Amino acid sequence: MIAVIDYGVGNLFSLSASLKYIGAESAVTSDRAVIENSSAIILPGVGAFADAYKKLEESGLIPVLLKQVGRGKPVLGICLGMQLLFEKSYEYGEHAGLGLIPGEVCPIAPDLKERLKVPHMGWNSLCFKRPSPLYKYLSDGEYVYFVHSYYAKNCSDYTTASCLYGGAELTASAGRGNVFGTQFHPEKSGAAGLKILRAFSEIK
Repeated sequence: MIAVIDYGVGNLFSLSASLKYIGAESAVTSDRAVIENSSAIILPGVGAFADAYKKLEESGLIPVLLKQVGRGKPVLGICLGMQLLFEKSYEYGEHAGLGLIPGEVCPIAPDLKERLKVPHMGWNSLCFKRPSPLYKYLSDGEYVYFVHSYYAKNCSDYTTASCLYGGAELTASAGRGNVFGTQFHPEKSGAAGLKILRAFSEIK
């Protein structure tokens, strides 16, 4: 059973519907016992980094999450949930993250070489950088759906896929051991996204 952490931030309905569609048992929960007894964990997230981290902290689930990571349980952060996995974010100030993946979250706009809109919103193709179990059913160049104004930087050793936007190479996904993150939304990425969720559900 996959525990989808409910801490007041996230697109929970679409995610749970996608997991149900692929036949993966899941529970949207803030119950630490359910999380501890799960086979894998998904940390969703939308909105601002600092607010999301505060809500996660107030939920009391950070120690539970870190303990499960330490036990080797697969964890997937999605969008803002992925950003929370990094060491820090510079979204409206400087804020500490969970520190599970080395790197920092920075604004997209200063790195664009072309005048394109921010947030980066819509479909973009993936460029695989290193092997990841998330992509076992996917081919390089497949399209997924993004909505974000910040992205992970200084994490090239852990970047598993990138995408090009406005002449800038943006981190699309990252991973370290049993911890995985996608900046894009698998639950909004059609058949490709379902393949990614299926692959995650099969990680042991």
